Amino acid sequence: MENQYLSVTQLTRYIKQKFDRDPYLERVYLTGEISNFNRNRRNSHQYFSLKDDGAKISAVMFRSAFQRVRFTPEEGMKVLVIGRISVYEKTGAYQMYVEHMEPDGIGQLYQAFEETKKKLEAEGIFSRPKKGLPRFPKRIAVITSPSGAVIRDIITTVKRRYPIVQLVLYPTYVQGERAADSIVKNIKAAEESGTFDALIVARGGGSFEDLWPFNEERVARTIADASIPVISSVGHETDTTLSDLAADVRAATPTAAAELAVPVLQDEMLRIEQMHVRMMRAYQKQLGYLNERWKRSASSYIFRQPQRLYEGYAQSVDYLMERLGRGLKEQVDQHKQQLSVLEWQLEAQQPGKLIEQRAKETDEYTRQLYVQMNRYMENQKNQTAHLIQSLDFLSPLKILGRGYSYVTKEATVIKSTEQLSPGDMLHIHFQEGTVDAEVKNIIEPGENEGEKEWTKI
Repeated sequence: MENQYLSVTQLTRYIKQKFDRDPYLERVYLTGEISNFNRNRRNSHQYFSLKDDGAKISAVMFRSAFQRVRFTPEEGMKVLVIGRISVYEKTGAYQMYVEHMEPDGIGQLYQAFEETKKKLEAEGIFSRPKKGLPRFPKRIAVITSPSGAVIRDIITTVKRRYPIVQLVLYPTYVQGERAADSIVKNIKAAEESGTFDALIVARGGGSFEDLWPFNEERVARTIADASIPVISSVGHETDTTLSDLAADVRAATPTAAAELAVPVLQDEMLRIEQMHVRMMRAYQKQLGYLNERWKRSASSYIFRQPQRLYEGYAQSVDYLMERLGRGLKEQVDQHKQQLSVLEWQLEAQQPGKLIEQRAKETDEYTRQLYVQMNRYMENQKNQTAHLIQSLDFLSPLKILGRGYSYVTKEATVIKSTEQLSPGDMLHIHFQEGTVDAEVKNIIEPGENEGEKEWTKI
């Protein structure tokens, strides 16, 4: 009976597994008011409650997830949270582990963001091979608002780093209902011009709703389909839009986007100067090496006595000519020997000689056949004579010649008295004739055999 009882730990662990394995509790979208929130735990895990008019649930938000929250939670604030439901084994209480939290009112936008993101990920839009940025661009298109700090930061950074590049601004709505169409239109216009080496899509920070045009599906597809490299810098470093995922390069800020788009001219000039110095040193080193080589060549005996240049070649030619003569003679002798062998083989393969050889072989085979045939017939005669002699030894006539006879009754040989009855007619066979007899009496074994009478017919 004791085995039927569970420990508290076992029961709590079993209940926790039920919660963890329930597919409906793995991803829960919940709305409610914040309760028991401690504002002094900004850099730690957050423990609070979510409640409505009828119920309350404990909630936990770990520091890594809470640091991504872009607003300041307040007591009584109505929020939208996404997370999972599980059980804390130490207390046995079920609670919600919050992974995302935002003020109530933008939940539909976030859900649309997640659905669009999953759709584009399934199509492989974000996993396409990324295009590399040109090292020394000549013209860069900037898709952003003509007013604000973004375009000023980009212009300032580019002029400071690489003033020889040409920046072309495409005035674009970056917020509101017309923003998505404006972004798509200007990206296509910059691409159709065919004169730009790179393209920057930029916007300053803002709320989730303010950044929504850069989460539109058509904007992400246009950026991904662009033939020129696209740098995306939308929002702050903690913001991640679909445009950032579709772009070839993502920058945390507009300044970072400008730094990624262009090199530092002074650094490049210094690098060119260093390469020029290295090239001149290498050239001088190579020139000195060639000069020394020319001096050694000029002092060589070849230039003082040019005839010595070909003396070795002349000797080699003589040696090769001698080898060639020996080689030709060896090949001619070898071919003569092969020709003699072929003539001998041809002579051996003449039809007359082959016929003569086959005739001799036929005569020999005929002689051997007669010998074997005579030998076989002699063996057969001897075997037949032996069998005749053996048959003669076994012949009943030979036995009858020694005084024996045999008795038949109606063509049946009599072997026992049990086959006879008084009055039966018998035939007694001798070597030279037959006698008919009649059975008068049958004498059983042990009786006086002299009492048996025979009557000759």
